[in-house]
Amino acid sequence: MNRSVNRRWNRAPWTLALLTTVCAELTFTAVAVPFTWLLVPLLMVMYGAGVLVLREATVRAGGTWPSLVLLGVAYQLAEDGLGLQALTSPRMYGAADWGFRALGVNWTYWESQIGVHVVLSVLVPITITDLLFPAQRDRPYLGNRGLAGAGALAVLGVFGLRHLISATEDPGYRTPWGFTILFLALIATLGVIALVVLPRRGVTARVRRARNTPHPALVGVVSGYLTMAFLTTLLPLGLGPTMLLGDLMSPAQKLVVGLMTAVAFGWLVLRWQTSPGWSDRHRIWLVGGILVSHTAFMMPASPTAALVGSVAIVTQVYVLARLAEHLQRRRAAAPDPGDEHPLSRPE
Repeated sequence: MNRSVNRRWNRAPWTLALLTTVCAELTFTAVAVPFTWLLVPLLMVMYGAGVLVLREATVRAGGTWPSLVLLGVAYQLAEDGLGLQALTSPRMYGAADWGFRALGVNWTYWESQIGVHVVLSVLVPITITDLLFPAQRDRPYLGNRGLAGAGALAVLGVFGLRHLISATEDPGYRTPWGFTILFLALIATLGVIALVVLPRRGVTARVRRARNTPHPALVGVVSGYLTMAFLTTLLPLGLGPTMLLGDLMSPAQKLVVGLMTAVAFGWLVLRWQTSPGWSDRHRIWLVGGILVSHTAFMMPASPTAALVGSVAIVTQVYVLARLAEHLQRRRAAAPDPGDEHPLSRPE
């Protein structure tokens, strides 16, 4: 079939755009703030188009998961630094009160959102999309015009966040020009490293090969625990007024502990995926643990959040279980031992 026809009717980019919005917001913020559902069009433009551009750029440049991680950081800078302006605002979301703020920057908020967006906005949706469409894993979804259109929508989404959400949550605030220039420079630098330097150097993950493959359920439990540990260290439970750990650690210490948790989690995933029996089933449990924990974190916000979160978790488990069944049937019909994904491939 003609490649242009394939792209014209390609479901993969639409699936990725939807999954990005669902994983990042509709199973998180929307649990405690149902009003978020009214912003779905804006969120799909910002999240969906933005992550689609990152994925397309990485594939075209021959990059792998390290490139996606760096582009995920750049994406977070664009959203929170330029769009929401939450990285520097002293009032937005109350981040300056529950986290470490210095030199005009909400450092705790910044670190937490890097973790959330790199994993929940970028790696998890791309992993699920690759599981659904394995034949297109290393191929561009869009033509040049489609990529340009997605890029334009992503930029429009950033402006939408600034003029709709930021203007409502923190009216009158404007990020200082110095920070705006800094964020733009960081975004450009990360883009060059991710799309030019890393692909040329063939950067790979180098961790000692695991001897034994963990049970899929263990993968799910550990990923869920570490996700919750990261979130509760840096963010108030349910995004409310109270930090779970209270005053047990200073804000600066929480930054260090949060970073150590994220690094340990990343190292563990890289080690797991080198084991001989690592499979799609393990990947689904990994993704499931992250998503369920991500949603559970928001449930203490209110009785409504507890109810909505419970429904969301049941839905996530059901959908992922169906996905596992689908992959098992597909593997039985046409085995594909080389199938790999951003959250699990060593490159």
